[in-house]
Amino acid sequence: MKNKLTKVFWLSLILVSITVSFALLFPNIFLNTTNEIREIIGTNLGWYYLLLVTLIVFLCLFLIFSPIGQIRLGDPDSKPEHSKISWLAMLFSAGMGIGLIFWGAAEPLSHYAISTPSMNAETDFALAEAFKYTFFHWGIHAWSIYGIVGLALAYFKFRKKEKSLISVTLKPLFGNKTDGIVGTTIDSITIFSTVIGVATTLGFGAIQINGGLTYLFDIPKNIYVQMIIIAITTALFIASALSGIGKGVKILSNINLILAVGLCAIAILIGPTTLILNTFVNSLGNYLQDFIQMSFSTAPFNITQHNWIEKWTLLYWAWWLSWSPFVGVFIARISKGRTIREFLINVLLIPSLFSFLWFTVFGSMSTNIQSSGIDLRIFSVEETLFATFNYYNFGAFLSIIALILIFSFFITSADSATFVLGMLSEDGTLNPKNKTKVTWGMLVSLISIVLLIAGGLDALQNVLIIIALPFSVVILLLMISLFIELNHEKKQMGLYIKPDTYPDKDEPFKSYEN
Repeated sequence: MKNKLTKVFWLSLILVSITVSFALLFPNIFLNTTNEIREIIGTNLGWYYLLLVTLIVFLCLFLIFSPIGQIRLGDPDSKPEHSKISWLAMLFSAGMGIGLIFWGAAEPLSHYAISTPSMNAETDFALAEAFKYTFFHWGIHAWSIYGIVGLALAYFKFRKKEKSLISVTLKPLFGNKTDGIVGTTIDSITIFSTVIGVATTLGFGAIQINGGLTYLFDIPKNIYVQMIIIAITTALFIASALSGIGKGVKILSNINLILAVGLCAIAILIGPTTLILNTFVNSLGNYLQDFIQMSFSTAPFNITQHNWIEKWTLLYWAWWLSWSPFVGVFIARISKGRTIREFLINVLLIPSLFSFLWFTVFGSMSTNIQSSGIDLRIFSVEETLFATFNYYNFGAFLSIIALILIFSFFITSADSATFVLGMLSEDGTLNPKNKTKVTWGMLVSLISIVLLIAGGLDALQNVLIIIALPFSVVILLLMISLFIELNHEKKQMGLYIKPDTYPDKDEPFKSYEN
């Protein structure tokens, strides 16, 4: 165990160090190189990303409606460790967090007035398309990716009594080879993907906090201010990480949920309330009606729309894929005792619906201002939310709440990430050492600073798309492996309507040991 821990930790650290050193020493070359690789992936493999993510959605839906959904993540008599509200708050904070604040007002505005999916900008049709595609990017597809990875990890950990490692979920395919070089390689890729994905998102968070401070208080917007922001939040999330998952992350997640719901409720009241509610219902209908079409759309005969899909949809699919090991490990850790059906329904639907409401509220506020003749396009992405609030009553108050919420989400995401990286580095232990968590916390913060220096948002987005590619193969294998094992247990239990037999305590049914 000690040798494997050392190999995984050091191999992933070497991969991260090489990437970060290249970005720091040769920022222009790094940016240009990642641009070229991103273009190659987007041009040649867009179809692959769309097919893979849609396949994940279908698998999740199949498991929800299949008798397999009755299987519990743990022993047959296991009970959940956390209340439903705290559980949802933690997975939501880890899974979306900063992204909602960053893009809440900016993405619908961009799809409407800057870069539309299929029609001329600033038309009624473009407005409807803007919300439909925003729902598409932040809805069922995103949470299906998180859900399938989290489900596989929770199932093998709590049902099969295995370690909390991605490599373990592939045992039905590779057997004991996952304890050797195959497992070491997979777990190292997982850590590498998690580090880059989290560092990238922290970079986004620092940029938006800086943007808010600039808009509200005229504080300079530059890398030095962003470094100070990251340093302050690093100290806070490390302090939170040292308090343990039952205190730091759980308390912060509940605070996040209260602040987010409060901010959303106040915005509905002071914003264009009727427009918001009508937009929500209409956009939800458009999203459901065109769900399949959007899932498979590559626009091969429309180069403009194809480029738009590459810039937006493929970026998001890559973003969710690169974040899936982090979010998956974390929500698996907090989901013991829930059935597969309960797990997937809640993970897919509750955060998606809240995301839909969030984007409807703040997107309606920004696009309504834009439609009135005031041009919000002059503001950067990180300033759009604060600029939007400026045109409504109590706008300064809303901006302050938003800033606090960004800080809180920032700390929660980083806190969760250090916990997950600690688990992965210590051979899947559920309670990693504080020393390991602090080490990864410092490294992730340092990496986010280096990536910002190396090219800002462009470099961050490029790295996301590139790192998602190798891990997407791991997820594809994970899905096959999970299906094999669930189908095996279904047969062993005689599970067609109700199970005929249950596994004995601490003696789970395992296809790969029969």
